[in-house]
Amino acid sequence: MEEAQRAAIVAEARSWISTPYHHAADVKYIGVDCGLLIVRAFVDTGLTEAFDPRPYPQDWMLHRGEEKYLGFILKHMREVESPRPGDVMVFRFGRCYSHGGIVTAVDPLALVHAFANSRSVIEEEVETSSALCDPNRKPRFFSYWAPV
Repeated sequence: MEEAQRAAIVAEARSWISTPYHHAADVKYIGVDCGLLIVRAFVDTGLTEAFDPRPYPQDWMLHRGEEKYLGFILKHMREVESPRPGDVMVFRFGRCYSHGGIVTAVDPLALVHAFANSRSVIEEEVETSSALCDPNRKPRFFSYWAPV
C-alpha cells in the first residue's frame, strides 16, 4: 500500500511539470507555487484532507522568522533522516524554510518543485542546482509514512 501511495505522489507531482510558477496559485497548467504543489499532490491523491495555507505574502520569508512553510508540513508529516520517493524536501530561503518539493529519486537525489528561478515546475537533481545544493539551504526531509 505504501509503495503504491508513494508512486502516486511522484506521478501526481510529475503531472504538474511545466506548469508556470505563480505565487499562491494551484491550477495545473495555469500556475502553482512550491507550497501549493505539495498540498495539491497529497490532496489530489487522497492522502490528505483538503486544506488551504493561503494567504501568505510572496516575500514573507524575507521579513519574518515564522516557520509558516514547516507549519503545514509538520501537521501532516514527520521528519526523517533519509528520504524516499514521495517524501518532501524543504530548504531555507531567507530567514526560514520557505521552499520545497517532492522527492522523485534518491540516487541521485532529485525532486519536482515549482521554482521561481525557473519560472515553472521542474524535475531536477539537487546536486546540479547551485540554488539547492548551497549548504546554507540546510535541507530537511519529511515523510507522510514515517512512524509516529
